Amino acid sequence: MTEVTSLTVGVFGGTGPQGRGLALRWAKAGLKVIVGSRKLERAEETAAELRALSGVETISGLDNLETARQADIVLVAVPWEGHRALLESLREALAGKIVIDCVNPLGFDKQGPYALPVEEGSAAQQALALLPESRVTAAFHHVSAVSLEDLSVSTMDSDVLVLGDDREATDLVRALAETIPGFRGIYGGRLRNAHQVEAFTANLIAINRRYKAHAGIRITDV
Repeated sequence: MTEVTSLTVGVFGGTGPQGRGLALRWAKAGLKVIVGSRKLERAEETAAELRALSGVETISGLDNLETARQADIVLVAVPWEGHRALLESLREALAGKIVIDCVNPLGFDKQGPYALPVEEGSAAQQALALLPESRVTAAFHHVSAVSLEDLSVSTMDSDVLVLGDDREATDLVRALAETIPGFRGIYGGRLRNAHQVEAFTANLIAINRRYKAHAGIRITDV
């Protein structure tokens, strides 16, 4: 598997639940992590909280632009509503870098969560359109933010589907997933198949609400 421990990982949306949880676990795994936010003060505050929680000092906080410049690989974990504007603003800084999109375009009403239509087909395909010089992948849609941030959960019981058109990039993201104990990175197809992966998050939310769980997914016979 590809070696990733020397990489610096930037997390856009690192102050939100999913970003915080993954940043925490990657830092515990020995990676250097940058928490990105629109506001530098919020990024620094979250990084300090995660350093205290993890007991490691390899977590820093920067604004989104500086995060994009300093990171080797980035995770996009921002709310869907801010997805386009963020990536448009970082196009130049992210040129040539691997971008992992884990955004789920979902709506919520009285019947629960549902997938939103996306003009480009999916959030990941929108990222590809906005970042033509980046190596865009999609992953980490189905992992529990609650479990990630709870360090009493020593092993994550879940597979991570990784989609993309760049074999080297998807192999690296799979390896990045596997730095977290219990995760297994599984190639999930081309980026054009990201819509149903993003949309399935609505089903998982419904499952978790009904069964009061933090369910993930497992792929059998692989």
